[in-house]
Amino acid sequence: MQKSKPSLQTIKNIFYILMVAILGWFLCMQLFGANEQDYNTQPESTIYSGTFYWKKADDSKQKIDIPGTYDVKPGQTMVITTTLPKNYDETSLAIRSSLQDVKFYIGNKLRTQYSTKKTRMAGNNSASRYIFCPTSYKDAGKQLRIELTTYTSNYSGIVNEVYCGNQVDIWQFIYNQYGLSTYIAIFILFAGITSILFGIALRFVYHANFDMEYFGWCMVMGAVWMLGESKIRQILVPNASALASLCFVMIMLSPLPILFYADNIQNGKHRKLYQTIGCIVLINFTLCSILYLAKIKDYIETLPIGQLLLFFVFIMVLVHLCQYIHSNVKNYTDYLLLIGLFLVLICVAIESASVYFVSMVSGIFIGIGMIILLLTNIVRTIYKIQQVEEVRHQKELENVQRQIEKVTLQMMQTLSTTIEAKDEYTRGHSRRVAQYAALIAEHLGWTKDEVQNIKNCAYLHDIGKIGIPDQILNKPGNLTEEEIHLIQQHPVIGADILKDVTIIPHLVKVTRSHHENYDGTGYPDGLKGKDIPIEARIMAIADSYDAMNSKRIYRNALSFEQIHHEIENKAGTQFDPDITKIFLKLMDDGSLFSLEHETIPAHENTINKFISDVVTTIKEQEDTNQYDYLTGLPVRNIGQKLIASAMQNTDGCLIFLDMDNLKKINDIYGHKAGDRALKSLGNLLLHLPTNKIACRMGGDEFLLFLPEIRSEQAETTVSSLIQQFQEIVQSDSEIHFAALSAGMLMCTTNDTFADAYSKVDKALYYVKQNGKNNYSFYNQIHYANATTHMPDLKQVAQSLHTSGSYTGALNLEYREFTRQYEYIHQLMIRNQWNCYLVMITMETVQDTLPYIEEIEKAIDLMGKAIQENIRKVDVCTRYSAMQYLIILSQPMETQIPNIMARIFMQYYKLQDSQHFAPTYEYIVMKD
Repeated sequence: MQKSKPSLQTIKNIFYILMVAILGWFLCMQLFGANEQDYNTQPESTIYSGTFYWKKADDSKQKIDIPGTYDVKPGQTMVITTTLPKNYDETSLAIRSSLQDVKFYIGNKLRTQYSTKKTRMAGNNSASRYIFCPTSYKDAGKQLRIELTTYTSNYSGIVNEVYCGNQVDIWQFIYNQYGLSTYIAIFILFAGITSILFGIALRFVYHANFDMEYFGWCMVMGAVWMLGESKIRQILVPNASALASLCFVMIMLSPLPILFYADNIQNGKHRKLYQTIGCIVLINFTLCSILYLAKIKDYIETLPIGQLLLFFVFIMVLVHLCQYIHSNVKNYTDYLLLIGLFLVLICVAIESASVYFVSMVSGIFIGIGMIILLLTNIVRTIYKIQQVEEVRHQKELENVQRQIEKVTLQMMQTLSTTIEAKDEYTRGHSRRVAQYAALIAEHLGWTKDEVQNIKNCAYLHDIGKIGIPDQILNKPGNLTEEEIHLIQQHPVIGADILKDVTIIPHLVKVTRSHHENYDGTGYPDGLKGKDIPIEARIMAIADSYDAMNSKRIYRNALSFEQIHHEIENKAGTQFDPDITKIFLKLMDDGSLFSLEHETIPAHENTINKFISDVVTTIKEQEDTNQYDYLTGLPVRNIGQKLIASAMQNTDGCLIFLDMDNLKKINDIYGHKAGDRALKSLGNLLLHLPTNKIACRMGGDEFLLFLPEIRSEQAETTVSSLIQQFQEIVQSDSEIHFAALSAGMLMCTTNDTFADAYSKVDKALYYVKQNGKNNYSFYNQIHYANATTHMPDLKQVAQSLHTSGSYTGALNLEYREFTRQYEYIHQLMIRNQWNCYLVMITMETVQDTLPYIEEIEKAIDLMGKAIQENIRKVDVCTRYSAMQYLIILSQPMETQIPNIMARIFMQYYKLQDSQHFAPTYEYIVMKD
């Protein structure tokens, strides 16, 4: 069995465990392991162990302990002496100056002195530092005299440790004792600068203030304080005096970033108080600096005021933060902040006190406090970034939601507009109602959001009409009771459609109730008075006004006076009387007139155009795949749409082509031969040397449109096409039966496609009944009198009779229908029967353009109606795109109209379209 290898995540976990263990081991070794730094330098060999005497002004001597503090007045020089051992052979002596001028005398000769009187820019005292005096074995047994002078009572009489040995060893000893605080100070300085830059970057990225920036300034000032107090500062910077002065400056100015920090945490709750205290801090700093520059008082002497201010600010901020967190508890990081601030307060107190009681203070307590607060603020900053990200994410979600709502509204408005666009009389109705309703709402004192809401409701109030048949909505005559009942269902249908839409308040109520009457006689629920939602009451009068003010298919728009009178009379019955008063006032002052003639903003059409473009593009992509593989021409539905579209834009010639005898070719030579004939015709149509649109209608039928062409040119083109096709088929023995017939119509942009298609179909039929392999214009066979249809039917009968004698079973295909015709004809002659040939033609209603799918559906339904209403001995077939032929065996001629009436009644029950009007004609079958 193969063992699985550890995953990468497992290896990562092992790595982190190892790193933690190694770090722990390292820290343990540093804290509890041997101090290897002491192997080369022992403390007892570095610290001078001789006896020191204090030589007073009266030449008396006093033995003193070093280090120590003695009673010396500011400005007086304290002189200490000792005798170097006889075996003395060290190369250096050193002592730390605490704001003191220092002089080294060996054997009464000045060996080294330190004073910044000539180099410092301000102040009375030299900065604290280590003073080294070079020595050698020659100085053994000589007297060492050190003179210490300071001008401040804080450090007057202080004597620090005296070191002896190699200068490098002394520095190493000092570094081992005090280097840690310097490390901490440098780390805090780096962390503070990083925090400031990080806080500024966060502010620019998130456009919000972060605690990290102001805390970074606190860290920088604390780090400078620590570096200023560092025992090894003189090797860190060239001018240690400036660094020492900065130590005091930082103490005086440190309350400012603390105030900024606290103000940002509390979101400006105590800002005025903090501004006042900040001004006091700046005034104190200014006064102390003036005294320092004027050499009246050193910073060390005026420091207590700054320390008191710092202590006061810290305590005040701590109290304020406790109150703020107590009343606004948000997360655990607030409690961490309080703990951190409390620990920092303790550290600052220790550090401040040590300035006065310990001369060798280093600022390490400040460093510890800063590190504690740094960790606390890192956690807080991470948490705040998380909160900001959550807020930003929430805003993005809200923006997306608003965009979705906006697009949803636009889509629903577009749907409503599309429904209205089907009827030119109601186009723009919803938009106008929305404008009227919004104007009423504004005069009622509604808010901007409420006004926008009722506009949104108005855009969708009639969406239920999508469930009402167009023939009822657009019926020019009076509606029946059933139709009235059906049209009154559109508010219910609309409410059901919109029941799950929650982004528009009151939408469902308004949609359902906008046809309720104030007196309770409305529909669908018969609500009365104030039970009707006020939005619906507003919608009712706005909707009715636009209906009366607009032209309808059954009437013209009413006049202003008629509308005014109607609305005034319906106050209290159909309309809310209070709203009616407002509306009549708007009519009288011309406000409604201004709205009616307002230009529609371009952006309101953007979504409609977008949807139209998208759908068009999708359809075009679909259409590219809907070409007949054999001929390379568009298939029927695509071709008819292209031709219909072209006919709306330009005049031209519509041509219906039929390949004759294709079935005979298929029966005798097979379908490959028939396909070859079809491919040849398709190739001719594709390469016609003129502008054209052609498609294959199916089987042996083709449709061709020649735009912007005269009748003579069209005739020449078709004649040439028939001749070229004859040349092609005559050269192929298998398809030489094929011939080409064409029906033609010169049409204009006023002609509908359905009407033109019907006419070219009749022209083609005329050609086929007169010898085929020819063409004819529709106007050559069109007669004004309906009785002239009789010769056409006689020609059909003659064509059927002369099509040849056939035997076989019954078949309703047209090719087999000729056999059946001949069979019945022979029976009729033999038995002296009376049989009739009937032609049913589907005429299109004037000024209508039904879709091809509607035409096919109507033809199929007519075929079904015929089959259900003729006898089993009767035979029918589809003769052309819009015609059926029926053979009625031995009926009484007086019964033929009744038979046709039954067929047409059955058709009307099956068909709901009003685009077609079937007609019929008949003749008796004779020789």
